[in-house]
Amino acid sequence: MASTSSFDIVSDFDRQELVNAIDQAKREISGRYDLKDTNTSLDLGDDAIVVNTDSEFTLDAVQTILQTKAAKRNLSLKIFDYGKVESASGNRVRQEITLQKGISKEIAKQITKLIKDDFKKVQASIQGDAVRVSSKSKDDLQEVIGRLKQEDFPVALQFTNYR
Repeated sequence: MASTSSFDIVSDFDRQELVNAIDQAKREISGRYDLKDTNTSLDLGDDAIVVNTDSEFTLDAVQTILQTKAAKRNLSLKIFDYGKVESASGNRVRQEITLQKGISKEIAKQITKLIKDDFKKVQASIQGDAVRVSSKSKDDLQEVIGRLKQEDFPVALQFTNYR
């Protein structure tokens, strides 16, 4: 029983689910009476979504629709980082929503400190934009996952490569 078990903590999202959520949001926007004539566009880029619409009021409605569709597809709302609202041509407004992917160094340090303070038999190390957690006991690893799920980090956390 000398072998160690480990898992990775990452912050990622399923891109296809995001594409599907945006597609559903576009369909709802085109069908809703109050948003039908606003010529609202949702454009998905590599690492951002650009919303272009009539007013800040309709922008709020579009954000709500997008969040609802993302939540129904099991996407965390923490992946959306809303930029500032800019005025666009023709009295329209534009907002860029950056998609959060990966764990920053500061958050990774918070996670490793929390693990090292609460669990003495567990090792945590930062590896790029992920955190590797290892221990001889799988029960300890399960407790770490449970503890991290209780915390509220500014990014969505997933636990992968459990072995």
